[in-house]
Formats: sequence, structure tokens, C-alpha cells
Amino acid sequence: MNEMIAFCGLACNACPAFLATQANDDKNRIEVARMWSEHYKTDIKPEEINCDGCKSDSGVLFGYCSRCEIRKCAKASDKENCAHCEKYVCEKLEPFLKMMPDVKSRLENLRE
Repeated sequence: MNEMIAFCGLACNACPAFLATQANDDKNRIEVARMWSEHYKTDIKPEEINCDGCKSDSGVLFGYCSRCEIRKCAKASDKENCAHCEKYVCEKLEPFLKMMPDVKSRLENLRE
């Protein structure tokens, strides 16, 4: 599978929610929900682990992705991803990149 880059620079095709959805793997959904609940100190249910990737028009998105401000902005400005935006790095993207240095390097590579 080719790399599927989200608007923010995450690799959707490497995301556990995306992988569980594409494989329709309920055991994997349970494990991802457990891991993410523990990591993010919240309660994520296995049935929430469904996503076709943030660029998909299917409407199947992981909870946070459906309300992500970075995604909303990129869709509204019709950008392939943030690397192609004239406002790169903006106030919406900057805090995310601080948490995700691998994403920043991916976006930087796309800008070159």
C-alpha cells in the first residue's frame, strides 16, 4: 500500500485505527482501544476504532479526526496537506508538530 498522508502529516496507513478498520479486525480494535485509553488517559471503546483515513469521503473517521481543526482547515482550503499551505506552519499545526516530530519531518520532506 502506498503511503497515505493525512492533512496534518500523519501516515494514515500506519495508524492502528485505520489498519483495524481496513482489516475489519475486532481483536485489533479492542487492543487499540485499550492502548489508546491507557496512553491518553480516557475511555475509548473498541467500536470507536474505525477510520478510513482523514481524506476519505466515507464519513468513517476516528472520533477526534472528525472534529480536528487541522483537517477542517485543510479541507476548507482544498490543500493536499499542510505541507502545501502558504501559511505552513500555522497556529493550528504548530502545537501538533511539537508533539509529533516525525510528522514534522514528513511534512518538511513533502515541502522540498
